[in-house]
Amino acid sequence: MYLACGSTDMRKSIDGLAALVQESFHLDPFSPAVFVFCDRWRDKLKLVCWEHNGFWLYYRRLERGRFQWPDTSDGKTLVISHRDLNWLLDGLPWNQPKAHRRLTAKKWCEAGKQA
Repeated sequence: MYLACGSTDMRKSIDGLAALVQESFHLDPFSPAVFVFCDRWRDKLKLVCWEHNGFWLYYRRLERGRFQWPDTSDGKTLVISHRDLNWLLDGLPWNQPKAHRRLTAKKWCEAGKQA
């Protein structure tokens, strides 16, 4: 998932956002990725992704509050995980410093001890 840092004009449609992904971020809008954009008031998000034969466009508007959006003027993208996006959508900072670290499962042997 890619966050478009800074603000984006929310009047852009799917085609305008896909063009922004391709021309400004030098990324492929047809790749299996989600591109997330936010307006300057930080209360609206658009998510664009390609699936099989067409684009999905998701739009979220907050009635109160603001998204904890990274503010950079360089117009770069930021790669985040699905977990980070969920925090962002819940109104939390996307990079939770106090979150549990990601763990990977290890194989257990027959005696019930880690291998």
